[in-house]
Amino acid sequence: MKAKILIAEDDANIRLGLVATLESEGYAVTPASDGAQALKLYPQDKYDLVILDVMMPKVSGYDVCRELRAKEARVPVLFLTAKGEEIDKVVGLKLGADDYVTKPFGVQELLARVEALLRRSRAATASATVPGPAAVFRFGAAEIDRHRFTVTADGRTTALTARELKLAEVFAAHSGEVLTRDTLLNAVWGIDYFGTTRTLDQHVAQLRKKLDSSDGETSVIHTVHGVGYRYEP
Repeated sequence: MKAKILIAEDDANIRLGLVATLESEGYAVTPASDGAQALKLYPQDKYDLVILDVMMPKVSGYDVCRELRAKEARVPVLFLTAKGEEIDKVVGLKLGADDYVTKPFGVQELLARVEALLRRSRAATASATVPGPAAVFRFGAAEIDRHRFTVTADGRTTALTARELKLAEVFAAHSGEVLTRDTLLNAVWGIDYFGTTRTLDQHVAQLRKKLDSSDGETSVIHTVHGVGYRYEP
């Protein structure tokens, strides 16, 4: 079955180019000219991937991603951005994006990122259908629910992204060990990931915020400077 991809890009030339490129690779592509149209189209089909331009009229790519995650949609999201500033990439990752490509981008780079996201998504879906570890596990003073993608800490329950959940699982499986950034990137993003360790650092920061109690107790995820992180329950 063809993977279904929803693309939201307001530049008609780029949008048409993306559609032609992805369709030539065998994907079923639905184009949207802006974020508002993308939000209308998304519920009409079961998409395997959403590609969003960041700067669009009416509704930005950030807003579309925020809306999808608010509805607990776990579809992979790839951002297209013409901005090179690190802060813009950080914002996208905090909103729940899975990856980003900076314009201008090469066709092969885009296709590689699309294939990697789809491959990881399929693997996660397949593993969810196989009996595995308990749905709920302890993480420090918190409880994490694998099935609901939530963490309950200090009496409050917060949604986790797929990457945050995977990070927690990797840390829990290696309690007390120092895990290098490369080890964590390979375990959570895969060996074919093209990004930087900054992506990992931002996800760890978000996970810490969701785990920390309101009284300001120190996080159970400790930074080992120049190396990586260590989970101490």
